[in-house]
Amino acid sequence: MIVASHRDSERKELAPPALRRSRVLLLLTGLWLVIYFASLFAPPVLDDADGTHASAARHMALSGDLVTLKVDGIRYLEKAPLPYWLVAASFRIFGFNTFAVHLPNAIAVLLLAFLGVLWADRAFGIRAALYTGIAVLTSAGVFLFTRIYIPEVMLSLFLCAALYCLASALDKPEKMPAYAMWTALALAVLTKGLVALVFFFGTAGIYLLLTGDYKRMRALRPVSGFALFLAIAAPWHILAGLRNTGGMNGHGFFWFYFVNEHVLRFLGRRYPVDYNKLPGYLYWSLHLVWLFPWSLFLPVACLKGYRGFVARRPFSRRAREHHSSFTNRSILILALYSALVLLFFAISTNQEYYTFPAYLPLLMFTMAAICSAEQSSGPSEYRLRRWLTAAHAAYTVAGVAVAAALVYGLWSSRRLPFVPDIGVVLAHRGVGDYTLSMSSFFDLTGPSFAALRLPAVIAAITFATGPAVAWILRSRRRHLASMVAVAGTSAVFLIAAQIAFVRFAPVLSSENLAAKIQQLEDDHVIARDSRVILYGDQAYGSSIPFYLGKEVELVNGRSTSMLFGSAFADVPPVFLTPDELFKQWGGGPARMVLFVPPDKRDEVDQLLGKNKILIEAVSGKALFTDRPLDAWRTVLTSN
Repeated sequence: MIVASHRDSERKELAPPALRRSRVLLLLTGLWLVIYFASLFAPPVLDDADGTHASAARHMALSGDLVTLKVDGIRYLEKAPLPYWLVAASFRIFGFNTFAVHLPNAIAVLLLAFLGVLWADRAFGIRAALYTGIAVLTSAGVFLFTRIYIPEVMLSLFLCAALYCLASALDKPEKMPAYAMWTALALAVLTKGLVALVFFFGTAGIYLLLTGDYKRMRALRPVSGFALFLAIAAPWHILAGLRNTGGMNGHGFFWFYFVNEHVLRFLGRRYPVDYNKLPGYLYWSLHLVWLFPWSLFLPVACLKGYRGFVARRPFSRRAREHHSSFTNRSILILALYSALVLLFFAISTNQEYYTFPAYLPLLMFTMAAICSAEQSSGPSEYRLRRWLTAAHAAYTVAGVAVAAALVYGLWSSRRLPFVPDIGVVLAHRGVGDYTLSMSSFFDLTGPSFAALRLPAVIAAITFATGPAVAWILRSRRRHLASMVAVAGTSAVFLIAAQIAFVRFAPVLSSENLAAKIQQLEDDHVIARDSRVILYGDQAYGSSIPFYLGKEVELVNGRSTSMLFGSAFADVPPVFLTPDELFKQWGGGPARMVLFVPPDKRDEVDQLLGKNKILIEAVSGKALFTDRPLDAWRTVLTSN
């Protein structure tokens, strides 16, 4: 925890013109436009979660049903609705495209940065606010985990907003912060479910007990505020429960959503078992990557926090009496909240991005500590400044190492031709059976650098120079310029990462195969009522039904997110067994177009043999049909 060295009132001196809050927000908006808005148009919607969630929002936009999510006509009951409402609204405005899918998440990133500025400015000063906003927009994990349509950034925004309102309501007992707190909490529940209540009430309860502020509970409007919370959060849950009964083993929405998706998921007993968990050492150490480059400055925050803890003894009776400042209140709330999030998912099943809600408080602490080190000059702060220098040294060494690795990859692939389809030169090692979001990273090979030359060159030059420039500026006590250099290095690297991400589109998305089907339909090579079939779990090619805008059939598709919904009585006839596919292949009135993911090619070859015609193959994925492509054209000509 970081304890401010002066009171809130002493921090209200006039800031330099360049650091007015309005100019800070304008600067952050420009940075957001360069990094996030520009990346909204490519790559296309990806397979797995991205395409699945986009299809659910598409169904909502077309059907007008704001209660029951459906994917491929199957009830999809495991997710809270707010992110889908927002994307459905985006679809109605911008059409069914990649931009509309990812725009709400990108806006949430900007709002999270703005919230960080507002909170840090009030608690630690405008310079810490600027640093916090920049750090949010240039952290590797924030960028990486908003490339796909998942709700973590929205959950972070609403939870941190609720906690900020909690601190504000206790600071100045007024109605608006208290009711804003309950509203933000309700939106957090509608974004991710009951875990939002665990994090908020866990943080608030421990804080109130430790500080004795529970005596001021009336300032939080617990009765009328909770009624407001229920008015916002309860209706969807009630309607979803009433409209979705009689599923698997008689279970409906209430059991599946509250018990299976919350309690059993936490205990690692959720059904079906389609998830994985990071080993402990990776779970903790990877935060150095997710918060990079700012994670290198975490030791400064730890040292500052330890000194403040020893000096103030925050849980002593005397400290409680002086715990009323907004700064100290914010410090304790954010410390408890970030610790609770990290410990909760260390125990529970997890994915790499689950701890996203802890990013903002960790970054805010770090930026406040850096500001303190910059402003200190006495001998007592010598160690703090030394750690700041050590962080820059580590950043420079890491930058040189990354640049050297990239140069080696470029040199080793210098004679290899550029391969537009990068999937053919990847290893497909299947680390974690691809149940971890970063599993595909381990598929990289030396030859893949031939397809990544431009982003690799940009990243190599950036890391070879940027960290060193930041260190030199810091040594000359040009602190603001040094932080801008760190942020600029990270921003350019994220742009290079976006270019690389686009190059991976053939591997990560099946949009090109959907476009091939649409092209054949437009050219009257195949009929528009052809049966499109996905072999295996729908997540393998979930971008195909999204871009085609219609339901597809699934072979062995009663699995993962489709399993529970497939047990309802009104399930559409979209499920096939391999034996049914074999019997119908080539014998029905309608053409069959079969999508096959890479790891199912051998299975399909064994099932159908040579009795199939290849339409297109990309990155190991293939489209087959059961009859010659000119058959439909022949029918049209004869008529």
